[in-house]
Amino acid sequence: MDYEVIVIGGGLSGLTAGALLAKRELHVAVIDKSYNPGGSCGAFKRGDATFDQGSSMLFGFGEKGFNAHRFVFNVLEEPIDIIKHELLYCVNFKGHRIRFFPDIAMFAEELSKVFPSEKENIRRFYRDMEKIYTHVMVEHPSYTTPDQIDKKGSFKAMLRHPISYARFLGFLNKSAKTLLSGYFTDPEIFKFFDKLTSTYCYTTVDESPAILAAVMFVDNHIGGSYYPAGSSLFLPGKLEKVIEEHGGTMLMEKEVVSILFEGGNPNGVLLSDGQKLYAENIVYSGTVWNLYGRLISPEYTTQRQREWAEKQIPTYPSVVLYCTVKSFVIPDDTQPVELLVGNPDMLDESEVTIYIPSVDDRTLCDEKEHVLMAIGPTFESWTDLDDSTYKAKKAKENERLLNVVEKRFPGFKKAVSYSEVATPKTIERYTLKNGGAVAGPKQMLGQHMFKRQHIESQWNTLYCCGESTIMGTGTPTVTTSGISAANAILRKKGMKPFMYEEKVMQYVRLIDPPFTKDMLYQGYQKKEKEVMVQASRCLFCEDPLCSKHTNLDIRGVMRRVSVGNFEGASKLVASQKVDDEQLKICEARCAQNGLAGNPVAIEMIFSYVEKRRD
Repeated sequence: MDYEVIVIGGGLSGLTAGALLAKRELHVAVIDKSYNPGGSCGAFKRGDATFDQGSSMLFGFGEKGFNAHRFVFNVLEEPIDIIKHELLYCVNFKGHRIRFFPDIAMFAEELSKVFPSEKENIRRFYRDMEKIYTHVMVEHPSYTTPDQIDKKGSFKAMLRHPISYARFLGFLNKSAKTLLSGYFTDPEIFKFFDKLTSTYCYTTVDESPAILAAVMFVDNHIGGSYYPAGSSLFLPGKLEKVIEEHGGTMLMEKEVVSILFEGGNPNGVLLSDGQKLYAENIVYSGTVWNLYGRLISPEYTTQRQREWAEKQIPTYPSVVLYCTVKSFVIPDDTQPVELLVGNPDMLDESEVTIYIPSVDDRTLCDEKEHVLMAIGPTFESWTDLDDSTYKAKKAKENERLLNVVEKRFPGFKKAVSYSEVATPKTIERYTLKNGGAVAGPKQMLGQHMFKRQHIESQWNTLYCCGESTIMGTGTPTVTTSGISAANAILRKKGMKPFMYEEKVMQYVRLIDPPFTKDMLYQGYQKKEKEVMVQASRCLFCEDPLCSKHTNLDIRGVMRRVSVGNFEGASKLVASQKVDDEQLKICEARCAQNGLAGNPVAIEMIFSYVEKRRD
């Protein structure tokens, strides 16, 4: 066998599984089609502006609540700086700007101003949900998917708060609408909660399982919302660092086209370049449709399994607008995340969530600008278009989204210095999310929880994680699925799984905004910091001119160095034929020459990395 574990997909769930298994010293390889890890939690650059590919508001880093990300970095013993948002976000609903305070009582008062006739019911609803959440989620932290849960441990927890557990489990096959109907009568407040569920998990209150809604309505307040200091590049970058520091391998720009079988069980993968790699166990972190429709040959599945996968209803396809805009057009009281509800009565293309991470993180762009990402649904058809029609449609969508944002920020369009749109085709191209369905299958009644793909598959060597599995949508949930997949393999091998322990060393450092450039790389030695600052200037070009006609992965070295992954950078440099003269030529071709007038110090960085390895 080439490896003990192959992980297919370098998104957040796959990286989490890979990092945990590597931490236990298993020989791991993570394979991803992209040149940057992270999937929807990746980052890219346009000039000196850094954009989040998708995930720009993160949960799960709080000191209590459903804090799966904090748990992972603690057990990996990997430090990470995280900015804590002052507010969770704002929702612009029917002329009201509703602020989501971390304090649930304060938020209840805020919501009561919009729905005064429901004031007491709002208080009662959030009080009840907070009590259940505290008893079930906070007092007994568990970072395990329901299909992998320890029944003995769960029974002990249930005995402490049997009423709360009974109520919570009673929500399993009820809709969020049914749950809310026990508290509210005003039809308008149901429309408001509709917008919350559509933002959290792309479902209406009629579709959303109450057991998930009960958690989502409260969890964000208790746990808080966050952003990785320095950009979302750092979250997958730190996981990649752990993998490579513990002997793991990152195989980027490699696409798995088939899962290989031997004796009826998966035992390897076939890559698009014809290479075959073998492993004792495989972790798959992609979509259920790609698994049964592309990667596993029909001879190893049944017609019923393939039809089940094919009939999974996806979340709606999305479009994403990326902009840099002059900072004067964004008011000082703007929050990093704002939901614009264009039509309170239904979901349409006017509903857009705006992310402006540079409000809190000033390292992402020029001090006189902001970076903005706006994501929303598209109900247009983006398939079977010729090139000119596609480009024209994309330009039209760019204009439409700019107009939507203009309604929130008058003068926005004139202040934009750069904009581009990612269509469903773009999203699928870079993340392999079918049809641009950014959250995989809908977490809706009828295909929720145990009716989704489980962590353990029908084959005892194939494990699954990611948005198609039981936990579904959201960064803490896919991270939990990665934890569960790793633990399932560890248990199978008779090794200690990763479980919650009290009073452990904390490796997540929470930072109050604003996070500024002088705060980046604090704690590193002077020379290290100098090298990392230089590496962070790399534009991670999709078609890098600097390394053209060479065997050098300059972009990969810079990415690793910029997040402090010197071990990974050293291994990459050692695997390449590095020639000083060649590095000089590469530096002369650097795109920063044209942009800033001086290149990334490629030669200096490579020299430092080589010396560090020696």
